[in-house]
Amino acid sequence: MFKFLLLSSLAMALSACNYLAGENGMFRDRAGDYLEAPIVAAMTIPDELDSYTLDQLYVIPTQLEVTAEPFDGVPMPKPIETRGREGVVIQNLGDRRWIVLDATPGQVWPLVRDYWSQLQVVLDYENPGNGVMETSWLEVDSNLDTRHKYRMTIEPGLHSGYSEIYALHVETPRSEPAPLITTWPETSTSLDKERQILDTLSQYLADRNDVYQSSSASLLAGSIEAERKANIVENEAGAQVLELRVDYRRAWVLVRSALESADINILDSDRDLSIFNVRFSGIQEDEDEPGFIGRIFGGGNDGEAQERDFSVRLLEEDTTVTVVAELLEAADDLAPLIEELLQAINNNLT
Repeated sequence: MFKFLLLSSLAMALSACNYLAGENGMFRDRAGDYLEAPIVAAMTIPDELDSYTLDQLYVIPTQLEVTAEPFDGVPMPKPIETRGREGVVIQNLGDRRWIVLDATPGQVWPLVRDYWSQLQVVLDYENPGNGVMETSWLEVDSNLDTRHKYRMTIEPGLHSGYSEIYALHVETPRSEPAPLITTWPETSTSLDKERQILDTLSQYLADRNDVYQSSSASLLAGSIEAERKANIVENEAGAQVLELRVDYRRAWVLVRSALESADINILDSDRDLSIFNVRFSGIQEDEDEPGFIGRIFGGGNDGEAQERDFSVRLLEEDTTVTVVAELLEAADDLAPLIEELLQAINNNLT
């Protein structure tokens, strides 16, 4: 009797499930019903009646047919910045020197303050929002004839997540009263003392293992302009250009170095005319990893892309230098290739 009741209950449960969720059940799966939906004529309104405009709310797109074979796996996205540099590096251009490190200005600010604190140097002025700090007047190298003062400036780097640190040195004779307002020169009074500070500061930053920890970031210094110094933007004509917020001399060296690092053939250059003539065929993908569009439409390994000649021109405007790429020969719309050239330069800026 017990077995009979158990089997009866199970049969009723199965029939109930089929009744509720089966093919003809109340709660059947309707996910594919739209595939069998009929197309009916558009609704018409009699002429004697007024109505609002009737539009197609759900337009059925034309099916895209491709003959490419499906790929085995989803291609991995390419990194935005493929040539990031890690660590603390001192760069120089002529008489100018600065520190570059892969940490945000908000992370760098408290470390630079700690550097001066360990030297028992008092800071006379601090502006975390602008990334500027100035020391008090100091005695350096036991020299009693002069007094010295340093100004440190922390700026965003060329790429996101990077910072640049600049030092400026000034000195006055002790025979004169200490100035109440410091007049800072464009270049340091002593380049050797500027170099010494940058060398010791870079070593201090390299030894700090918490330089990349977000917990050590300064909230006050987080207001330092976060935009990187190199940005691809649209100009007034709607074309993409590379904008560099650096002086012209550094911009010229950066662009030349980036072209060489990207293995782009420089045909000739003229600094007086601010122009490079280059030959470029596009950003090369790995042979075993064709691009996403190429994999969909079956392209990628049918041959090398055709090289074309471009001009890369630098235009100096106020505090920025705009890098413009133009095709030197008549051809179809190659705006995507121009954008790739600018992207290759931007990715290789160091």
